[in-house]
Amino acid sequence: MQRLWAPWRMKYIKEIGKKDEGCIFCSKPGVADDKNNLIVLRGEKCFIILNAFPYTNGHLLIVPYLHTSELEALDGPTSAELWKFVVVGKKALTKAYRPDGFNIGMNLGRSGGAGIEQHVHLHIVPRWNGDVNFMSVLTDSRVISQGLHDTYDMLFPLIQELSAIR
Repeated sequence: MQRLWAPWRMKYIKEIGKKDEGCIFCSKPGVADDKNNLIVLRGEKCFIILNAFPYTNGHLLIVPYLHTSELEALDGPTSAELWKFVVVGKKALTKAYRPDGFNIGMNLGRSGGAGIEQHVHLHIVPRWNGDVNFMSVLTDSRVISQGLHDTYDMLFPLIQELSAIR
C-alpha cells in the first residue's frame, strides 16, 4: 500500500467550518513575517502570496491591499500593479517549474467559486500535461509534491529579481 504524506493539510481540515475573524488578505500583510505568511512580494497597491491550499505546486495569488469584493472598485494604479504582478508571477513560475500552461483568473462571488468572496484576488495556477491524474478522478484529491516553505524559498528570489526589472 502506498501512502500520501501531506501533513500541512491537517490545518485546513481543522479549519473547515470555523468562522474566521476578519479577512486574511487584510491581516496577513499587517504582520512583518512574510515567509510564515507566504508573502513573496509587496508592492504599493498589491502583494503576491502563495495559496496556502494550492491546486498545484506554485499556485500564486495576486491581492490588492484594498478590501473590496468589487473588481470595478480598483483604481487605475491598483489595476496596473495587479497586472504587472501577474506578469512577474507567471515569469517566475515559468522559470522555476517550466509548466506546460497556466490558469490565470478570478472567481468573483460565491456562485463564481470564490473561496474568499469579500476580497478580490487573482489566481495564477501552473499546469502540466497530465496533471489531472487518477487521484483527482478517483478520490477528488490532489497530490502537491512540494512543501509550501520549499516553494517559497524557490520563488521568493525569482519574484524579487523579476519585479525589479522594468
